[in-house]
Amino acid sequence: MRGFLASSIGVTCAAALALPLTPPALAATAGPVPATEAAATARPAPHAGTPATAPTDRRAAEPYAAGSTQSLPLEPLTRNRATPSAPSTEQGLPRRAVRHFSLVGVVWDDPDAELHGLVQVRTRAADTGSWSGWQDVETHNADHATDPDTPERASGRVRGATAPLWVGDSDGVELRVRSESDGPAADSAEHTRGTRNRPAAPPLPSGLRLELVDPGEGDAPPPGAGADGPRTGGLNAEASALTDAASAVNAGLAPLGATEITALSRAETEQEFFALNAGEPTEQQRQARPYVGPRPGIVTRRGWGASEGLRERGFRYTKKVRAAFVHHTASGNNYRCSQVPSLIRSIYRYHVKSMGWRDIGYNFLIDKCGKIYEGRAGGVAKPVLGAHTLGFNSNSMGIAVLGSYGATKPSKSAVKAVARLTAWKLGLYRVNPKGKTHLRSAGSNLYRKGKKVRLNVISGHRDGFKTECPGRKLYGKLGSARSKAARYQGR
Repeated sequence: MRGFLASSIGVTCAAALALPLTPPALAATAGPVPATEAAATARPAPHAGTPATAPTDRRAAEPYAAGSTQSLPLEPLTRNRATPSAPSTEQGLPRRAVRHFSLVGVVWDDPDAELHGLVQVRTRAADTGSWSGWQDVETHNADHATDPDTPERASGRVRGATAPLWVGDSDGVELRVRSESDGPAADSAEHTRGTRNRPAAPPLPSGLRLELVDPGEGDAPPPGAGADGPRTGGLNAEASALTDAASAVNAGLAPLGATEITALSRAETEQEFFALNAGEPTEQQRQARPYVGPRPGIVTRRGWGASEGLRERGFRYTKKVRAAFVHHTASGNNYRCSQVPSLIRSIYRYHVKSMGWRDIGYNFLIDKCGKIYEGRAGGVAKPVLGAHTLGFNSNSMGIAVLGSYGATKPSKSAVKAVARLTAWKLGLYRVNPKGKTHLRSAGSNLYRKGKKVRLNVISGHRDGFKTECPGRKLYGKLGSARSKAARYQGR
């Protein structure tokens, strides 16, 4: 695949407009798109007896971007009467009215600090005015991250964070965060000495804030135009260039501005495979039918309404794709498939504006109806460097199934979509979905930096990092996904 895998360094937005389907290796990028953190505008008056706290509104400077993030600092809910100056082990926010939002998460200053404890939220539905019960927010989210010693990690903007939770259109919130001792030592102490003698809870991370994400409508200008039509300069022109660049990297698969990359038959995919590899030696061209699955339909970033001005300019690539790590987003299963574009826009905004990443972390996302979505920008057929599996982002791709699958079975449609996507994408790199591969760890809580690790080509997140992700029920379906993907490849 010499023509397909040729390297080019220093991809920029302007250059991306004319890029062929050739994945560069670790291309450098320009700096982040300028953004402003404007003060919040007026919000609805809180209910009687509910204190008001003015949130920060994390807004990007793209002209057509709908959506925003309200960022509210947490308050101590309890104090140690014996030592009032001691850090509070319980923080939160009393019930209050806020501007509309659909997704929540909690962030803190130090990305290396862990939140040991419980995060629970209640929300008020905007259409009915009814309050939900308390919902748990997944706190162990550090395993979804950029690799150490990468520019994205060293940007100075990265924060610690919980997983995001999708709650639907809401206009009221109540939050509580309680520190708790965890782990085998704490459990043993509680069992042998009783709850009263359980080890003291660790302090909560500093700088805790509640992030309330409004995904907006996802309206974007047509290719080559700003929010109000064609412009020759300024923010609209810049946003247009970013939008066009994100679409142009899929040249050869879909026209500029396409909302979906259409599915191909097996025969059509094979023809495309040979066309993409026309520069290879003749003897390789005369190989038997390639082991590549039919290309599935993929909703593009434009299709789910990505505001390209949120992310950093340019794209970053690794050398190839040797493995696929399967994740769940831990964002809950209470979404309709018609809401998925909004859900993805919310996760995108949370990853970039709240957590400080350069783009959404996953390379692809799959909903419970089996639809596949383009994730991190750079081209669906290219080896885009993601931020999904701490320690193993290089030479891999991350696929996130939207939802929480610890106790809930993934749909058959979602598992089939994992198989179809991996059969195609791994096939482009001549990789067997049922095989094994070796990846070098960049450092995780399972494998030290530099260790060469043997993994399944299709692995769960927990295979590279000690984590519950992708949930017990989804992890149990990976064997089926490997077999189906191999069959799609014709093996």
